[in-house]
Amino acid sequence: MDKLIRVENITKHFDLKSSFISLGSAAAVKAVDDISFDVYKNETLGLVGESGCGKSTLGRVILRLIEPTSGSVFYEDINVNLLKPEELRRFRTKMQIVFQDSYSSLNPRHKVGEIIAEPMTIHTDMSRREIRERILELLSLVGLKAGHASRFPHEFSGGQRQRINIARTLALYPSFIVCDEPISALDVSIQAQVVNLLKDLQKKLGITYLFIAHDLSMVKHISDRIAVMYLGKIMELATSRELFINPLHPYTQSLISAIPIPDPKKERLRKPIVLEGEVPSPVNPPSGCVFHTRCPVAGDLCSQEIPEYCEIGPNHFVSCHYAGERRAAEINYL
Repeated sequence: MDKLIRVENITKHFDLKSSFISLGSAAAVKAVDDISFDVYKNETLGLVGESGCGKSTLGRVILRLIEPTSGSVFYEDINVNLLKPEELRRFRTKMQIVFQDSYSSLNPRHKVGEIIAEPMTIHTDMSRREIRERILELLSLVGLKAGHASRFPHEFSGGQRQRINIARTLALYPSFIVCDEPISALDVSIQAQVVNLLKDLQKKLGITYLFIAHDLSMVKHISDRIAVMYLGKIMELATSRELFINPLHPYTQSLISAIPIPDPKKERLRKPIVLEGEVPSPVNPPSGCVFHTRCPVAGDLCSQEIPEYCEIGPNHFVSCHYAGERRAAEINYL
């Protein structure tokens, strides 16, 4: 498969020296710490992890909405981090984002037609007629009616507003879209509709997604591969099927074991892995493996050395000294 996005050693630290709380001259939030992976054309890469692990920050760094502390992001052979302001403005048409909050990401004073038209007005030389035709085409693509173009965002439900966001995102024919928790604020039944819409659009338009979410079962449904993130680092990355059948990292195993089983008998019998303790502060992460303070199989080595992020099996990457020590068969959740 051809690579579309290449992330190389991306690190993002937020400096806290200007904070009113004195945390030392070198204090910084280590939101993303030395992450590398590839995203292939026409695939969906799911990105999961607990709140505060750096998922959204990583997505914004890839799009260069936030400048990285170090590392590079490549779109095919283009180094996105080296683009000058005018080059970056033209490049925005290729990479877009769907935000989590479907309401605050829409201008409440503009009608839907104006919201969808704005990217085309800024980035293209399309005539008013062409823009109007494109607006109607986009509304139809996302399951809305032509009459919705004359309404304001507050007149729509959360699911409809997210469809409007998706329509605006598609206006410039992007090939890569970061979906930053686009379903987390929606009802369960609406979540399925939005996910199915994204899958249909991918088939029709050949789009590549980075899909950020908390819900592992939903991520499994939409993703070709899944990356599991913890405290600014990638713990495990594998195909969706492989990750659920054979999770090797203890953190991945605990996340999957927490997914409810839609069978009362099996649900009563299973024993989910409950992690002890709290997530460490990203300002002062643990030495060695950042997960060792909560890991059920951690040894002395884990607190002393950072585990190498390496390929354990075909297209299955893990960052753990004792990967697979606790087998999936022992967890009793499948």
